[in-house]
Amino acid sequence: MRKEYLKARGAAGDQRIFPITYTAARVMVKKAGALVGVHLRPHDLRRHAATYASRSGVPVEIVSKVILRHANLSTTQRKA
Repeated sequence: MRKEYLKARGAAGDQRIFPITYTAARVMVKKAGALVGVHLRPHDLRRHAATYASRSGVPVEIVSKVILRHANLSTTQRKA
């Protein structure tokens, strides 16, 4: 699905969608967290986005495969 999207947008598979490195994104997220007094990491935002989508009614299959890009649905599902 992602490859088709990138191809439709004229982007090759090795091109970045966002012109920023992971390191730069991590620094920005940490600085934003520091401004509000919260220890924040990029992975925290990833989990928040998945939780928000799930609670908003997005099917767990979509959250797992599209948002989190997990290979197995069981990786996404919470173990009680």
